[in-house]
Amino acid sequence: MRRIKEILRLRLDKGLGIREIARSCRVSHSTVSGLVAKAGQAGLTWPEAKELDELTLESILYPQGMRQESVMRPEPDMEWIHRELRKSKNVTLQLLWGEYKQTHSDGLQYSQFCARYRKWRDKLDLPMRQTHVAGEKMFVDFSGEKIPIVNLKTGDTYQAELFVAVLGASSYTYVEACRSQDLPSWIQAHCNAFQFFGGVSSIIVPDNLKSGVKDANYYEPDANPTYLEMAEHYDTVIIPARPYKSRDKAKAENGVLQVERWIIAALRNQVFTNLADVNAAVSELREQLNNRPFQKLEGTRRSLFEELERPALKSLPKERYVFAQWRKAKVNIDYHIEVDKAFYSVPHRLVREEVDVRLTANTVEILHKGSRVASHPRAYRKGYCSTNLNHMPAAHRAHAEWSPSRLINWGRKTGPQTGAFIEALLESKRHPEQGYRACLGILRLSRSYPRERLEAACARAIAYRALSYRSVASILTNGLDRIEVETPGNERATPHENVRGAAYYAVEEEIPC
Repeated sequence: MRRIKEILRLRLDKGLGIREIARSCRVSHSTVSGLVAKAGQAGLTWPEAKELDELTLESILYPQGMRQESVMRPEPDMEWIHRELRKSKNVTLQLLWGEYKQTHSDGLQYSQFCARYRKWRDKLDLPMRQTHVAGEKMFVDFSGEKIPIVNLKTGDTYQAELFVAVLGASSYTYVEACRSQDLPSWIQAHCNAFQFFGGVSSIIVPDNLKSGVKDANYYEPDANPTYLEMAEHYDTVIIPARPYKSRDKAKAENGVLQVERWIIAALRNQVFTNLADVNAAVSELREQLNNRPFQKLEGTRRSLFEELERPALKSLPKERYVFAQWRKAKVNIDYHIEVDKAFYSVPHRLVREEVDVRLTANTVEILHKGSRVASHPRAYRKGYCSTNLNHMPAAHRAHAEWSPSRLINWGRKTGPQTGAFIEALLESKRHPEQGYRACLGILRLSRSYPRERLEAACARAIAYRALSYRSVASILTNGLDRIEVETPGNERATPHENVRGAAYYAVEEEIPC
């Protein structure tokens, strides 16, 4: 109306031309000529127009019949537009205007449709004014306020942290009390949030907390490897908020504010002695928060979640993420790495290389350039050494395979006498390693001689305490294994013509008297 009065002043009072007035008021000349024509039809003069208020001047220039068309145009449902824009990133104002015109052919034109929606939207609070697509983002953070927990035995008090996760389109909120802001608590809270929502958002937007973001670079923030692995397991991505840009995580900021007002403040007079009791109380108040009606929109966080967010979330994986820590290690010259004072082998070709170590509660996985090269059961004993024989060089592996028990077992597979001979041979040495080669030679004889002969040869060697490879080989070469072994109760003289046999003394001649 100010511009209309200025046009009338310049024309009726100053007498300027149509195009001069258009340039001065920055409107089209057709608009000026149309307005001047309406003033002429109404017989307005400048002194009269100057004294009129806006409603009266409008009624004179635009009588009821002329304004009827615009008054009767159906207004679009602004909440419907706002909700549809959050259902998908592909929904646009132009698409919604087209659907609106299909139902109301005499409705607003596109420019007025957009202008009125934006005017309506600007009356909402800042967090509600942002357009979030359903299922797209989950904002996460720890609250600034904490809940004290008292140890009944010592009287000491520690502060429980509150993890807050908020979905962008519905503001549906998950809250959990954690012992601290460390990495295990951070990861477990995320997994619990996904279970609570019954699905996974496409993007996680954390603050630059050290547990989640290792390097809070403004342009290329570097997320913690465990956090990245968890995101990969749930098929989502991590886009941290920019440092000092609270607008990037406005939903989280507002969610934390609501949690502090409606949960932490409500529990201020209660005394808790353990984390489980805190979470039980938090869970009850969390339901009340999600069922609380919006102030400027219809419905609640829960109703909006059920309508918009739940259908848009990705499905949960079949298995829950297993927490794992990642570290760097350098392979020593003995092809082992050290983790928590325990040692684990890797392929010997990686000596002096840097590897990634993935630690779970039960396993130690070792990766080199993204490929897993070794896996061991995790040990918690200082000085423990886990060695895979396949990781050794050929010479080391062959030597490692020569152990007394293994050689004895190999011998027993041939027969008990062979096993007994190898055991006796190793015991006769000052160091068992001194008899390894002789034992391997004995076992190699089983390829050249039948099992029965080798067993007999070993039995003869044991009887005569001839505990060497050469003794057994000689017995087999000379066929002595076929001769019965002489024992103290089984002594026989070698046959000879000058040796009298037992029969010689068997009959005694009578001597005549």
